[in-house]
Amino acid sequence: MKKTVFAVTSLLLMGASMQAQKVTYEEYDLDNGMHVILHQDNSAPVVTTSVMYHVGAKDEDPSKTGFAHFFEHLLFEGTENIERGEWFKIVTSNGGRNNANTSQDRTYYYEVFPSNNLELGLWLESERLLHPIINQIGVDTQKEVVQEERRLRVDNAPYGRFQEEIGKLLFTKHPYRWSTIGSLEHLASASLQDFKNFSNTYYVPNNAVLVVAGDFETEATKKMIQEYFGPIPRGKEIARNTFVEDPISGNIRKKVYDSNIQIPAIFLGYRTPAQTERDAYVLDMVSSVLSDGPSSRLYKKLVDDKKKALQVFAFNNSQEDYGSYLIGGLPLGETSLDDLIAEMDQEIEKMQTELISERDYQKLQNKFENRFVNSNSSVEGIAGSLATYYMLFDDTSLINNQIDIYRSITREEIKAAAQKYLQKERRIILEYLPETAKEN
Repeated sequence: MKKTVFAVTSLLLMGASMQAQKVTYEEYDLDNGMHVILHQDNSAPVVTTSVMYHVGAKDEDPSKTGFAHFFEHLLFEGTENIERGEWFKIVTSNGGRNNANTSQDRTYYYEVFPSNNLELGLWLESERLLHPIINQIGVDTQKEVVQEERRLRVDNAPYGRFQEEIGKLLFTKHPYRWSTIGSLEHLASASLQDFKNFSNTYYVPNNAVLVVAGDFETEATKKMIQEYFGPIPRGKEIARNTFVEDPISGNIRKKVYDSNIQIPAIFLGYRTPAQTERDAYVLDMVSSVLSDGPSSRLYKKLVDDKKKALQVFAFNNSQEDYGSYLIGGLPLGETSLDDLIAEMDQEIEKMQTELISERDYQKLQNKFENRFVNSNSSVEGIAGSLATYYMLFDDTSLINNQIDIYRSITREEIKAAAQKYLQKERRIILEYLPETAKEN
């Protein structure tokens, strides 16, 4: 009886905790098409201003890749009212910090300030949109920055090219086939007008969502938003192409050589549905069962018990149009890559033929509950989530109820998703090998 009472009490406390995490927000459109989302939280004197643009690597010309990521750097160069090199100085001297990031689907800029500098954050982002300076000196400077970034993160990093290589194999028609950092050759050969055209096309208010989250007064903030963003002219409507991939047929196998590694790696890749599809959520759970932490199936079997792998992983990378599911590992000792594949396939087959236990299912639910709570634990995180759910999921309310989707997923669905998407006959196999393994 005591155990029952304790369990019920725990559930009630959890429910109260989840309810307390509910994010309130208001959203509306400016006349120029910019979407605005406001989340007021006056519990701490901090405010985040952020703008997400619906432009990523997938929107690029195949002969001009890397532009979206390049603009993430270029638009910190300066504006008509911010001298070159002064952007970061302005932010830090006013007690703030800022950053930006790019994916294949969107580009995101944000500042975090003491709340008395909210207006400064709004002005900075309006300057980026209304008065950017795109000139040759800025382009040349940032080309060097991006070149160095690629060297550090891709070309000279161990296993740094695996995502590029997998993209080429998984996608033959969709722009997801190239990486976000793109081609340095394309950037080097692009004209100044090419960069201006990209800015004029995608950096327009009707292709953006502005989020203000934190300590502010709503009416005063709306007035400032109108003052700084309202006069910005609406851009032309953006024509977006649709790409439909043919199903993967058979095992597509490729070898890639890397002079930065000494231990080979194996990667199995599967094409999966868009992030808005229910199956994408289910595949998140499949990957958690297989490799989330030392108690996961692949890690426990191959790293702990059989000691056949130094490392194993599985993750579901869901995106706006398609997703990719990757399973990989580094062999230990005399274990061959084919042995590792066979061991991985055994665990995949268990997922496809057996229901996970009730105990494992509950552990899974607890993990996703914790992730949900943590994602809404700061105004900075909330700002990013609000922008993402609005722009890429077309449903801002997911910030509060996405967890309900995970809660509703059954053990039967987990099994069915593994059967449907993790098929041997529809996957790519990438052998990532040391340069010394090249055959003469």
